[in-house]
Amino acid sequence: MNLLVTGGAGFIGSNFVRNQALCSDKWESITVIDALTYAGNLENIQDLLDKDAIKFVKGSINDISLIDDVMREKDIVVNFAAESHVDKSIEMPIKFMETNALGVVNLLRASIANRISTFVQISTDEVYGSILVGSWDENSPLDPSSPYSASKASGDLACMSFYKTFGLDVRITRCSNNYGPRQYPEKLIPNFITRLLKGETVPIYGRGENIRDWLHVEDHCQGIERVIEHGKPGNIYNIGGGSELSNIELTLKLIDAFGLDDSYICFIDDRKGHDFRYSLNYDKARQELGYSPKVDFEKGLQSTIDWYLKKYKTI
Repeated sequence: MNLLVTGGAGFIGSNFVRNQALCSDKWESITVIDALTYAGNLENIQDLLDKDAIKFVKGSINDISLIDDVMREKDIVVNFAAESHVDKSIEMPIKFMETNALGVVNLLRASIANRISTFVQISTDEVYGSILVGSWDENSPLDPSSPYSASKASGDLACMSFYKTFGLDVRITRCSNNYGPRQYPEKLIPNFITRLLKGETVPIYGRGENIRDWLHVEDHCQGIERVIEHGKPGNIYNIGGGSELSNIELTLKLIDAFGLDDSYICFIDDRKGHDFRYSLNYDKARQELGYSPKVDFEKGLQSTIDWYLKKYKTI
């Protein structure tokens, strides 16, 4: 089998590629394409590129001729390529729609033309909007609040349309908030870790009462693997971490890990369209795929801190 991973030099994509590189009996070749924008970093997979079976191509998923070229003779496509920072989507919504919606359509079009056997779209719990009580399942309506989540929902809808219209084997995963090594420090956990390393305060929107479910990137990757191996065409699978925390609770854990106090917290004006709570019901993935998160949150958070400590000591 020949695998194409789009956005494979980014945070989640690179962790997935590194895991798949260990499966030499599964893949004849792995091709990674990434535009290497600010959040993509070739260093994330550089040590893998001396292997004959792993190839890197720099480029955008919006590039029609390039995508047609790299998709030839591939069997499975996993699409991680995305603009993903909510704050930036408020500033530049067109860019997010270009990548997260039109870019996905380009990949789907090329998948049909090249007879791809399976297309896996990596999406987000944010497409469901906010939920005060209970948890979303895969049948919950889409109710995006930000340009980012609206663009991801658009990509998901395009995927389902290609399944229904063309019979393309599309499978969609929707994950909760990821954390772990190699994450660009614009997201909460790596941002706060790197700020605390520098002795800086950490900014929290509102009063820090917004709630997120946290998923270690290794658990996310094993969930995606199970979708590839055991998922069904035209199906959506929620991949959750089972670790819901308010932003202030999480921040206090980080501050405590550095031996600091709450004087390092700085409350700022809330973000526009800020969803209050995300919570995923992942019973479907548990029952149909055998998925369950393995990484204990406390241990996962400490190992993430340790990774950034090691990284910044060498800079």
